[in-house]
Amino acid sequence: MTPSNWYNIVPDLPAAPPPPLHPGTRRPVGPGDLAPLFPMELIGQEVSGERYVPIPQEVLDVYRLWRPTPLIRARRLEKALGTPARIYYKYEGVSPAGSHKANTAVPQAYYNAREGVRLLTTETGAGQWGSALAFACTQFDVECQIWMVRASYDQKPYRRSLMQVYGATVHASPSSATSSGSKVLADAPDSPGSLGIAISEAVEVAAATPDARYALGSVLNHVLMHQTVIGEEALGQLPEMPDLVIGCTGGGSNFAGLAFPFLREKLAGRIGTVFRAVEPAACPSFTRGVYAYDFGDTAGLTPLLKMHTLGHTFVPDPIHAGGLRYHGMSPLLSHMYELGLFEAVTRSQNECFEAGVRFARTEGIVPAPEPTHALAETIAEATRCKESGEEKVILTALCGHGHFDLGAYDRYLAGRLEDRTLPQDRIQQALTELPG
Repeated sequence: MTPSNWYNIVPDLPAAPPPPLHPGTRRPVGPGDLAPLFPMELIGQEVSGERYVPIPQEVLDVYRLWRPTPLIRARRLEKALGTPARIYYKYEGVSPAGSHKANTAVPQAYYNAREGVRLLTTETGAGQWGSALAFACTQFDVECQIWMVRASYDQKPYRRSLMQVYGATVHASPSSATSSGSKVLADAPDSPGSLGIAISEAVEVAAATPDARYALGSVLNHVLMHQTVIGEEALGQLPEMPDLVIGCTGGGSNFAGLAFPFLREKLAGRIGTVFRAVEPAACPSFTRGVYAYDFGDTAGLTPLLKMHTLGHTFVPDPIHAGGLRYHGMSPLLSHMYELGLFEAVTRSQNECFEAGVRFARTEGIVPAPEPTHALAETIAEATRCKESGEEKVILTALCGHGHFDLGAYDRYLAGRLEDRTLPQDRIQQALTELPG
């Protein structure tokens, strides 16, 4: 059944995560610094020391449209692989917007509406977050404006259409509607955009508009906490505890939502599960970034966050996993990675789509490009189990369907999907612009 509380992992960690800093004073930010962007209830959740936070009844009422989500054993995939491993996946694509993003979009829209906010602004990469927030805003009569990364805006027109069906206004980012977007266009008229640029645009408009606030679909503590409904449900649904939990990471909300409740059990000594984050080779913040204070956006409008980063000016190549094209990683997950609580690996675009096609042809669900990263690693691990004879139990998060991503599958099936090699000098150049 759907849990009645969100789980906050911070009190259970062996060391507290570093705080966000004001870029001017380099002192920890306070509620007053965040109030122009977020409602006080979410600011409180961001810094909460409580292990469990009650889910409001109004949010649970909307959650019931799709929660609890199914936990499915991938028996046909197991058979096709000839593996002794047992593979389970938690399927979040049954939400109205088609992904896990609605788990945080609904409470964010609710808390903002309760404080009298009339407009929410946000960014979106692949469009799953934008779709989820547009849907959530309709539930609580809040206007929604979305800056969609240009590469995805062009690649995924029907995801954009879905946001508009839900009543949102959608801008291609970088746009001429903001000063930060106009500056990027002046320097690079053909810019494919990035989540960092889109965040700058959404934050700029929210800060300058009365009765407006900004909503973020990943990265921040309260967002990750809202997603723990995934893992809490999975704990009650699984017939056996996993040996390995695998999830894709861009900002971190999908991986955290599945992993955090299981990490609670491991930190308490009740299970010995291994956790593995999978990121795109074209945007490898865990595996090739540095752990440092950096801006969460390109224009430098946000507080400084201690995170694994490729540099806030880094613009990833326009891979089809648009939701994973973010220069940084959740500060909380970055801290936990430094503590050694989970592993991280990368996967290339073509091997991910190969895994997505294999999954679709066995399990029947076309996955979004983002979770194909986790599926590629799951298949690789199950293949290793075939070679070793290990009967591992593997759990992964299928965080969304790929019904709006068939153009990308077309390119893969036609052999026109490129694997982008990321030169080290591109990373080094962006890292030279880290705040000193």
